[in-house]
Amino acid sequence: MAELIDGKKISQDLKDEVKAEVAKLKEKGVEVTLAVILVGNDPASTVYVGNKKKACEYTGINSRSYELPEETTQEELMKLIDELNNDDTVDGILVQLPLPKQLDEDKVIRAISPDKDVDGFHPESVGRLSIGVPGFVSCTPAGVIELLKRSGTMLDGSNAVVVGRSNIVGKPMSVLLLRENATVTICHSHTKNLKEVCKNADILVVAIGQPKFIDASYVKEGATVIDVGIHRIDGTKKLCGDVDFESVEPVAGKITPVPGGVGPMTIAELMNNCLQSALMKM
Repeated sequence: MAELIDGKKISQDLKDEVKAEVAKLKEKGVEVTLAVILVGNDPASTVYVGNKKKACEYTGINSRSYELPEETTQEELMKLIDELNNDDTVDGILVQLPLPKQLDEDKVIRAISPDKDVDGFHPESVGRLSIGVPGFVSCTPAGVIELLKRSGTMLDGSNAVVVGRSNIVGKPMSVLLLRENATVTICHSHTKNLKEVCKNADILVVAIGQPKFIDASYVKEGATVIDVGIHRIDGTKKLCGDVDFESVEPVAGKITPVPGGVGPMTIAELMNNCLQSALMKM
């Protein structure tokens, strides 16, 4: 039976650490501020933004909310981002994705100053990560690294396999694992012998967006399995990941549940990025 990696507890620990540091800054007269932009009324996005506001409130970070109508133009959104870029009281800018169809997401991401890009999506942030220069890291892969470290998983010298090559998770995840001296293989839809590659992994990170795709036949005995996926099971309120938990748990050494694994870490890392932004200005 695998050891459960408790993302709720680890994310709470991280938020408590951020809260303590934010309090120290407040004693020095420094306020940490996150500006969150939500365009339209996508239900999932509204929930995500609400959760981010709650995390800001808990950690003591000021949350400025900009809720714009569905018909907002590109020009209007870019003007707001420009104003926030030039506002010295704002440490982080987050534009909740996806955006309405009339808006160009790539232009919006590029418009955010790399020094306030707490989502870690700007091309300059990605470049900084790739060459090992300090900068913001995409929150989900950063959260996975914290889960691995705080659960006592050996990273140095381990064989790590990342299934998925997205810009938001797969690619930065592979670079972060390399930074920790793991030997990294990235798999994707064109990978041959996927099962055999996965079975060589000491650490298996799955982010492919397919429910319960990875079963026990993909997993080496005793491996650490990190499930980044989240899906609603048809016709129910139950959630599952990209990993078939019931099949894999008896084989793995450690495993993240869904929900309660990677998910809580994403917002905790967002709070940490906001704190780091404020510290970098000092």
